[in-house]
Amino acid sequence: MDINFSTATFKDFENIPGFDMMERADIYYDFLEYMKSNGRHHYRLQNNTGCSSVMNVGTHNVTREFVSFVTSDYLGFTQHPKVKQAAIEGVEKYGTGTAATPLIGGYYSYHNDLEAKIASFFGRSQDEAVIFTTGYTTNSATLQILLQKEDIAIVDMAVHASVYEGCILTNRKTFPHNNLEALEQILKTSEKQFRTKLVVIDGVYSQDGDTAPIEEIYNLVKKYNAYLMVDDVHGVGILGKTGRGTIEDTGLLDKIDIITGTFSKTFGNLGGYVIANKSLTNFIRFQSRQQIFSATTPPSTATGIVKAIELIDEEPHWREKLWENINYFKKGLNDLGLDTGTTCSAVVPVKIGDPHITGDVGRMLLEHGVYTNPIIYPAVARKDARIRMSVTATHDKEHLDKTLNAFEDINKKLHIAKK
Repeated sequence: MDINFSTATFKDFENIPGFDMMERADIYYDFLEYMKSNGRHHYRLQNNTGCSSVMNVGTHNVTREFVSFVTSDYLGFTQHPKVKQAAIEGVEKYGTGTAATPLIGGYYSYHNDLEAKIASFFGRSQDEAVIFTTGYTTNSATLQILLQKEDIAIVDMAVHASVYEGCILTNRKTFPHNNLEALEQILKTSEKQFRTKLVVIDGVYSQDGDTAPIEEIYNLVKKYNAYLMVDDVHGVGILGKTGRGTIEDTGLLDKIDIITGTFSKTFGNLGGYVIANKSLTNFIRFQSRQQIFSATTPPSTATGIVKAIELIDEEPHWREKLWENINYFKKGLNDLGLDTGTTCSAVVPVKIGDPHITGDVGRMLLEHGVYTNPIIYPAVARKDARIRMSVTATHDKEHLDKTLNAFEDINKKLHIAKK
């Protein structure tokens, strides 16, 4: 074996030629122990309290309270009393689960209510929405059933892993992130070669927090007789005049061919959705293996999500508070000389570059009582490691100041500022 633990990443262990599954697992176990020993294993830490801006977390040897930036509960709806009460009422009325798939007994009135609510949220009719039990499955299942060997997915290289998994049965070409010239070239060469041409982008990209030029991409897609799918999991509830996401301000909400999203971020729960015309949604309902063979969303989840969707309009002050926090925090980081890239959302990275220094920063932040996500390859390029943080509406100014002070202290020791 020629893997150097001091320079290795998780991806190096996906396949080790000449070693069977148990041998590979043993080697990977040793790598995890190595990571723990030097304080760079920041993953799967145990949370002992609910999802919030302050969480009780068990780190390597200590359990304590941390200011948390690791969740995407952007508006704080996982702890909203009205959302929790709606979930409780769902259990009291229907029980804890469905015990069936949607096609053979697992479709309940609350699933109907949720489909109607999320469709209406985007200005669509109920039969133009399909719900899945996870956001990841939403993308992977939808793409797998819509695209086959005669088709092609044209994908921004920065899309979520679920999109890549969804393309395993079809042809796929990637274009450099937000590079319209490269996208047009692929569309031009693919126009006559494939039956279906589907361009897949994110609204807000999960690692850099930047947005796609949706209007320009839409125009290119239609110029070359292709379709467009926008996954807007980090935009909905946060961006747009009324919180409908990155697409809202373009005026294209009713024109994008496929919109996908999750209920696990802004809506504070679990699941995902597809918004498309009724022909596509019905095709997905009756052809997707994950729709046919997976048990449906439990009642507490669905009833809680319905209330969370309503709160986007009923209580817009949460979005206002979120943006107040985003702007304050980002300015503070930039004033320290830290590189937050091109983010224009609640995803705020501090770009460092070196993965091992990034791991050290993550450890030192924990020592300061701040819980963040060090992101390294393969989630980002090898030399583009960063501390990724999700700002929420429930962060107080003192939480943000504590974190800024921690970064200031760490910068004095590790010199991570770019200027």
